[in-house]
Amino acid sequence: MEGPLSGLRVLDTATLFAGPLAATLLGDFGAEVVKIEHPRGDPVRSHGAQRDGVGLWWKMLGRNKKSVTLYLGSAEGQELFRRLAADADVVIENFRPGTLERWGLGYPQLRDINPGLVLARVTGFGQIGPYARRPGFGTLAEAMSGFAALTGEPDGPPTLPPFGLADGIAALATAFAVMTALRARAETGHGQQIDLAIIEPILTLLGPQLIAYDQLGELQPRMGNRSSNNAPRNIYRTADGGWVAVSTSAQSVAERVVRLVGRPDLIDQPWFGSGAERATHADELDAAVGAWIAERDTGAVLSAFEKAEAAVAPVYTAADVLADPHFQALGTIAEVPDAELGLIRMQNILFRLSDTPGAIRWAGPPLGAHTAQVLAGYGVDAARLAELRTAGVVR
Repeated sequence: MEGPLSGLRVLDTATLFAGPLAATLLGDFGAEVVKIEHPRGDPVRSHGAQRDGVGLWWKMLGRNKKSVTLYLGSAEGQELFRRLAADADVVIENFRPGTLERWGLGYPQLRDINPGLVLARVTGFGQIGPYARRPGFGTLAEAMSGFAALTGEPDGPPTLPPFGLADGIAALATAFAVMTALRARAETGHGQQIDLAIIEPILTLLGPQLIAYDQLGELQPRMGNRSSNNAPRNIYRTADGGWVAVSTSAQSVAERVVRLVGRPDLIDQPWFGSGAERATHADELDAAVGAWIAERDTGAVLSAFEKAEAAVAPVYTAADVLADPHFQALGTIAEVPDAELGLIRMQNILFRLSDTPGAIRWAGPPLGAHTAQVLAGYGVDAARLAELRTAGVVR
């Protein structure tokens, strides 16, 4: 089935992880994504867990992409890239600022051969400013955005997430930016350049932190699993050793929770009617909720909360996610046949469209699997391909 982005051609020249994931999201909905890899391969191929020497992260990140090897540092590679870019709609790159320009592939040069091209440049710190040429990774964005300063226990150090949070947020923002630029192109006929700094999208998700400091001089402290906006809100241990998360962002839910745990008297307290005021009494509320939960197994806790229409969720591992019936009903986990690994399971596409759904057509392919096929469309026959392979331009 063709997706809603069928006919859109994307060149993914980015690595680790924001740019490539943005291209993956576009590919999930039908865009033809040509992954331009250094002949050594995208570093994600050897990043993280592997099975039989095959990178598992790549299988997810490289899905729905055609793998083409091309050394862009060579004159031959640059010329081939210009041919590819001439009929592409989008190029996504994350080289250090100035690299494309040094190769003669900057936006003015690409625009000359393809005025409708959208060039998405995804870097740690953006294309301008005093930090632009610094190496940039999601970890640095998680630190500089203020996220790490907010995360962790009150008496502990700032805490980084154990996965690519800032990269993932930046990928979503990049995909949105690309679609915005394409919408503008539909009106003007012209492409444009996107400058996306990984330090910025995660900052947007921190909500009122900046304006609260600007207007009130207040800095939110680290609060562990608690919230400054409502209580009870925490992770609680159950009698059988499980963990559950409870949230009471709505006043009605807060009242249901304290009734459920046998403390309806708390509702009459003058501070209970405000989430922020409840947060100042988190110790008392946590003691009541935590004690009740600690006396019951996880299943009993979840059942009681569901019956009371109070908000609760178990703390899952990946194993729990794969086994959960609701994720199965949603189709959140996709089973994808793969020539190298057989049947594999991974996260499915982000959302469900009723009329033009996306799909995972294949998992991340072997390195260079589509080089001959794609370059043949640009006049590279078998003899020329052999010459390029000998020169180290392709693999």
